[in-house]
Amino acid sequence: MRRTVIGLFALMSASGTIVACAEHAAEPAVATTPTPAKPIQASIGALFVDGSHYCTASVVHSPRGDELLTAAHCIHDGEGGGYLANVTFAPGFHDGVAPYGYWQVGNELVAQSWIDSSDPNLDVGFATARQDGSPEPLETVTGANQLGTNGPFARPVTVAGYPDGVDELATCETHTQQQDEHQMRVDCPGFATGTSGSPLVADPSPDTKTGTVVGVIGGYEGGGYTDDVSYSSYFDDQIIDLYNRATTMP
Repeated sequence: MRRTVIGLFALMSASGTIVACAEHAAEPAVATTPTPAKPIQASIGALFVDGSHYCTASVVHSPRGDELLTAAHCIHDGEGGGYLANVTFAPGFHDGVAPYGYWQVGNELVAQSWIDSSDPNLDVGFATARQDGSPEPLETVTGANQLGTNGPFARPVTVAGYPDGVDELATCETHTQQQDEHQMRVDCPGFATGTSGSPLVADPSPDTKTGTVVGVIGGYEGGGYTDDVSYSSYFDDQIIDLYNRATTMP
């Protein structure tokens, strides 16, 4: 599980059995540590609770310009749990600094099957990020990825996120692979606890680093039980429906 320990939650295994498990503790990376991204990618940031970053989220284009995309388990504990409270988002976080400030996370939304059974095939969540006194919506400040759905299982992507204990954005250029009917896999070294919710971005712009987000670290094995192999729920029509619900919430 790629979310820092906040509590116990229920996770559905690949066989469909519900098991109670603790959040995955990071293990030493076998391969080399990923290189910090330069320049700062403002559309990707760290999620914080009680002053510590525990997951990753990214800005996805929306009509109001305030929508975040992350893993469901980053904002909801799944079966038997509820939505996390007092979450903030720091876009472009680096070197312990939040260059665009901290934004309050609200209007969290995950699929009902995640709420009911911690369904790994729908380990995807949306939320809004707003800042008191900000004259502009988040997307105007940071830029945003477009949401991509029903694409090929195998394609080149850039993955970026915040491992625990690291205040720089780690990146990896790789290819997605099909794990099963509803899951994708990426091989990236050093993506440990804290990288849940990291976006898988296809066709990023050389200038803005934004592109089309086709997955987030999560899903099978809570995103992966080793630091070098990560997973993502496949983005299909169910993700479109979830996005449409999220972006029309009051």
